[in-house]
Amino acid sequence: MALDESATATASVSKAEKVNDIIATLERLYPETPVPLDHTNPFTLLIAVLLSAQCTDERVNQVTPALFALADNPFDMIRLSVPEIKAIIRPCGLSPKKSQAIYDLSHILINEYEGVVPESIEALETLPGVGHKTASVVVAQAFGIPAFPVDTHIHRLMYRWGLTNGKNVEQTEKDAKRLFPREKWNALHLQIIFYGREYCPARGFVLDNCEITKKYGRRTFINQYLKAQEAKIKKVKKAKTKT
Repeated sequence: MALDESATATASVSKAEKVNDIIATLERLYPETPVPLDHTNPFTLLIAVLLSAQCTDERVNQVTPALFALADNPFDMIRLSVPEIKAIIRPCGLSPKKSQAIYDLSHILINEYEGVVPESIEALETLPGVGHKTASVVVAQAFGIPAFPVDTHIHRLMYRWGLTNGKNVEQTEKDAKRLFPREKWNALHLQIIFYGREYCPARGFVLDNCEITKKYGRRTFINQYLKAQEAKIKKVKKAKTKT
C-alpha cells in the first residue's frame, strides 16, 4: 500500500508554510497551555519536574501534595531526612536517587543562592538531579524565559512531521528553536506535548486521528504505518477464512 497524494502535503508547501500551519493548528486546539505539574512557586516546580523523570505527571501530582505540605521551600526541605523524603516520593519511582537529589539541591540553594531558585539554565544544570530538560522546563514555566525543553513526545512528533532528523533530543531542540519563533517556544513546548498525548501517541497511533501527521508526516513513517495496517487487515482476513 503506497502513500497517496492526500496523505501528505510536504511536497507542495514550503517549510515556512508547513511550520506556520502546524503552529496555527496547535494554537487552535490548545489556546490555553496550563502547566501540567501542580506547584506554588519555582522551588516546588523544580521538585515536581525532577520527580517527573520516568513518571507520569498525574502520578507526580498525586504525590507532591504530601511532600509540599511539609516542605515547599528548601529551608523546610532540609529539615526532612532523606529517608522521610524517599518514603513520600516512592510512588514516583527512582526514589533513592531522587530523594537524595532533592535533599542535596535544597542545601545548595540555601548555601549558594540564599534559598532562591536561580533563573538560568546553566546554574540549574549544576544542581543534583537536574538535567538540561528539567532546567529548561523550570526557566520556561516558572520564570517565563523562552526555552524549548524536548521530551519524548516532542522528539517523536518533530521527527514524524519531518522537522528534525531524529538523531537525538539535542538536535531536535536545536531544530525546534531554529524553526519556531522564540516568543512561541514556551507555549509550543506544551502544545506539542498535549497534541502528542491526545492525537499522536507512540502506541495505538491512528493516522486519521492525527491531522498534522496526515498532512505533513514523513513519507517513510506514513508508508510504514500503512504497510502495518495492510498486514493487520490481511491477518484478520486470513483468520476469518480459517474459521
